[in-house]
Amino acid sequence: MVSSSSDRSEIAFFDVETTVPTRPGQGFALLEFGAILVCPRKLIELESYSTLVRPTNLSLISTLSVRCNGITKDAVISAPTFAEIADRVYDLLHGRIWAGHNILRFDCARIREVFAEINRPPPEPKGTIDSLALLTQRFGRRAGDMKMATLATYFGLGQQTHRSLDDVRMNLEVLKYCATVLFLESSLPDIFTTNSWVSPNATTRSRSNGVGSSEGMGLNTNLPSRSAKVENHPTSSSTSHILENHPILSLMTPNTGVEIPDPIVPNIATADPFDMGPLRNEMERESPQSDDSDSMEEESSSVSPESSAATESEASSGCTDFLDYNEVSTPSVTAVLVPFYRGTQKIQILYKDVPLQLWCSRLKVRFGISTKFVDYAGRPRLSFVVDASERLCQVLDACDNLSQRLSMDSGSSSEWRHVVSRKAGFLNSPTVRLHLPTVADGSMLRWVTDIYERDSTTQRLVFSRFDVVELDALFAPGNLVDAYISMDPYDYQQNAGIRLVAKKLIVHSN
Repeated sequence: MVSSSSDRSEIAFFDVETTVPTRPGQGFALLEFGAILVCPRKLIELESYSTLVRPTNLSLISTLSVRCNGITKDAVISAPTFAEIADRVYDLLHGRIWAGHNILRFDCARIREVFAEINRPPPEPKGTIDSLALLTQRFGRRAGDMKMATLATYFGLGQQTHRSLDDVRMNLEVLKYCATVLFLESSLPDIFTTNSWVSPNATTRSRSNGVGSSEGMGLNTNLPSRSAKVENHPTSSSTSHILENHPILSLMTPNTGVEIPDPIVPNIATADPFDMGPLRNEMERESPQSDDSDSMEEESSSVSPESSAATESEASSGCTDFLDYNEVSTPSVTAVLVPFYRGTQKIQILYKDVPLQLWCSRLKVRFGISTKFVDYAGRPRLSFVVDASERLCQVLDACDNLSQRLSMDSGSSSEWRHVVSRKAGFLNSPTVRLHLPTVADGSMLRWVTDIYERDSTTQRLVFSRFDVVELDALFAPGNLVDAYISMDPYDYQQNAGIRLVAKKLIVHSN
């Protein structure tokens, strides 16, 4: 190994190739793992590892799967199983900065899944660099759709092979090229940005809606708190110094604990193309979902002796700042930009100059707990869907329209996802999604939403472990819920909207 367990300063670029699901509910089977360890001082490859992996069920390797990556059944028939390479993969990844293209939504989740399948704890990163999110924010869409193949073609690096080791090496080269372009443009901005068809800090336009978007905007409401992860996996002082002072590596400053934060609308006039603070902060709160990214461990619920004495007054205490949505006058709702971080701004929804938070009584659960959103390490995030009354829709639509207009005026080209979902032909009833934020607590996750259950009395539920199944039973379709929610506008990876965050929930027992 190139470093000891206490000094794992290398950046681990990794990529996985998998089967392609061909029917609903079918998961992914790992077919190949590839990684390189990169010196953060010189950006050179120090070590590499790549292997095909034989899945338990070879029938998952369909024709569609072969078309995607060229890996056939014959190719993996004599390959090791994941259990046989798990030690090597763990040693490469654990405690290092992870890097890759779209790893937040895909590769990290697959790594956690395969370790879970062999009943072993997964490796944990001390920082994460997703070049898809990073380059979308900092390089703009001058290179097209920001897929690795498109970026490689843009820089003349050849064709993407969709094989793990080739892809991670191409990933590193793409980052070097992008960082160099931004470095040159920041050195002579008056020349490069004047003569270039798009500046790294200029407004870009998407083909979908033609609306300008400023780089540096970002917000994803699905990932966990970075601060908690920093405490668990502190970056060594030497690594921190390198990242802060390396002109190229500054582009790749790791997101130690990515999560979707408050919506960020950058100050274009003063934005520094190498200041990754807003992006790090942006990808670090409990947010959309990541939303949006329209992937969990949770705690199972049990009523403690102390909590069983909780009364209805306790359940409703601390909620004086929440307004009954029936009492909200929509003309008094406004959306404004407020200072956020290092010259950036975020959208905030106000009601008579006070942040708007809503109390919604007896919402009917349409769909139970979903784990399709993921955090920076591939862990699922929690949400569920409820029916929305006409009056609630009016209030949310007003907030939605104001925020969307302000987002567009601020230069965002992201696709706006409306907070109220109206799908024609499906029960003809609008719905909204409520998110349950989670935070890291030592080596475990826990959600921060206060949850009560009401029957003859109102009892606070105490969750001792992360058990989605038990939580799903609590929020089963048809159950009624009183919800105290805040509104969190986001703009992340070309998706924007309002995330409804559940601060407190009272479930009515059937």
